[in-house]
Amino acid sequence: MKHFNSIKKNKDFKEVYQKGKSYANKLLVMYVLKTDRQDTRIGISVSKKVGNSIVRHHITRLIRESFRLHVGMIETGLDIVVVARAATKEENYKTIESAYMHLCGLHNIIKKESK
Repeated sequence: MKHFNSIKKNKDFKEVYQKGKSYANKLLVMYVLKTDRQDTRIGISVSKKVGNSIVRHHITRLIRESFRLHVGMIETGLDIVVVARAATKEENYKTIESAYMHLCGLHNIIKKESK
């Protein structure tokens, strides 16, 4: 399994919350901050309002998988924080993936394909 960098430190989350730009839809809120790093990091936040630990970990895995499958399409040098809303607990992977890609489009961080 390929490992990718994730945001783990509280100060890194706070920096993205304060300095980053945010967009939201019904299921997710996404904060994006441009950095000097070569890679793109993701941080995922799922609060207790969403559900118990089993539900929260399941949603975290679904969001991480959406990121993993589409990381090649996303610009590099970004810190992304995704916050799950309570409505995500009733949704399946395809819906969460669609919401994630919708927010990537709003942030305009999807690479332009050269044709």
